[in-house]
Amino acid sequence: MNNYFFSDISVMLGRSMRHIFRSMDTIITVCITPIAMMLLFVYVFGGAIQTGTDNYVNYLLPGILLIAIASGVSYTAYRLFMDKQRGIIERFHTMPIARSAVLWGHVLTSLVSNIISLVVIILVALIMGFRSSAGVLPWLAVTGILVLFTLALTWVAAIAGLSGKSVEGASAFSYPLIFLPFISSAFVPTDSMPKVVRAFADNQPVTSIVETIRALLSGQPVGNDIWIALAWCVGIMLVAYIFAMRAYNGKQLNV
Repeated sequence: MNNYFFSDISVMLGRSMRHIFRSMDTIITVCITPIAMMLLFVYVFGGAIQTGTDNYVNYLLPGILLIAIASGVSYTAYRLFMDKQRGIIERFHTMPIARSAVLWGHVLTSLVSNIISLVVIILVALIMGFRSSAGVLPWLAVTGILVLFTLALTWVAAIAGLSGKSVEGASAFSYPLIFLPFISSAFVPTDSMPKVVRAFADNQPVTSIVETIRALLSGQPVGNDIWIALAWCVGIMLVAYIFAMRAYNGKQLNV
């Protein structure tokens, strides 16, 4: 490993973050759709949805946060694809820097930009009436889960960005991820769904993550959901990391 590995990563992170701050429309775009969904479901559909709670925005927020993350990581795929397409990654490889620093710079940029988006969405939710009885530790646990989920999806995005043959192909992977919360307990309890749909909803990663965040924010026991959620996040992250590194070091860069 390069002796200056962490300083190389910080330089790559600074480079990517400068691009973000010069073009804040990426963060704004990531925020707009989830916020619009939250407004729509709370003020239009909320009265017709039975969730067993009087405050639907409290019920809805965890799923909205996951949708925002799924939307945000698509920009990581896009930025990686453009760096690959323009030969920027190969150019960095000719410099005396850690080889993986470029990739880690994009991953950490995704994490920072998504955290900014999530903070904005939570502030809007507070204006809409979101309230939480959670203390510091539950909020830290929620933050940790959201960070793990962001990293897991970001590494998936890295695979798409490095392997895609076009900008559209690199970014299209995020569409199923954005749609996944709709077939979960993010918007309605799964017991209202048909058996086949409910079986899928109960056993896909979003439901356990949503249920864990919802329980933590409401001060309720999390049960086994937190371990299932962590297993999904860590498992996806490790598998995606392995394949992303293979794509990064493989023939996909030869464009």
